[in-house]
Amino acid sequence: MIEKEIEAVFLDVGNTLLMPHPSWEAVTLEVLKKFGYYLSEDCARKGMAAADRYYEERYWKDDSFWASEQDASMMWVELYERALEEMGVDDDGYTIGRAIYDYFGSAERWRTFPDVVPVLEMLKINKKKLALVSNWDSRLANICFEMGIYRYFDSVLSSASVGLVKPDPRIFEAACKRLDVSPKKTIHVGDQYYADILGARIVGIYPVMIDRSCSGSKADVPVVSDLYGLLEILGIEH
Repeated sequence: MIEKEIEAVFLDVGNTLLMPHPSWEAVTLEVLKKFGYYLSEDCARKGMAAADRYYEERYWKDDSFWASEQDASMMWVELYERALEEMGVDDDGYTIGRAIYDYFGSAERWRTFPDVVPVLEMLKINKKKLALVSNWDSRLANICFEMGIYRYFDSVLSSASVGLVKPDPRIFEAACKRLDVSPKKTIHVGDQYYADILGARIVGIYPVMIDRSCSGSKADVPVVSDLYGLLEILGIEH
């Protein structure tokens, strides 16, 4: 439990609040069918593995693409092209990749984790200010609005919308300014140590890491497996 009073909670999005629905593989196969490709789930999983490798390589080489809507969209299209190549789809890679990207701009392709809405309700009942702070394209606010969770948040900051990428401290400072809250009275929850923990810590925000896969992540900050763990840290009964 945190002894000091926390007035605001910042939250990451991917793997913290939202997950693809029904899955990245299922959405990809659905799009492929529209282009006349009928592939297996095993094939889609291989594509996903290739996509993950591409993202990691691109992200650690230069993560600045997240600060630009155009660069972020192109990164995703290239990622999907790489996955399609691994799946044996050599033609129409850009067109199909763009279609997959467009599909994930719809709220229908996302779901909140089961604990998200109940915890957001409890945070609002306890008068916590809430903000999303995420490396995401500018479609984030509309996705949250269509999903019905936008109403919980006092501000939504996506990297492409503000031109700043976590762990740049300025995106966290901007969120604090929007909510008129001190970093020392703020907590940030995210699943990436580099982007979320280091970024929050630089400006004096209390960082918490979420490990939904229960992979046994080790960190020099509190690690929770779901957002109910956040309520426990805040001393909120649920």
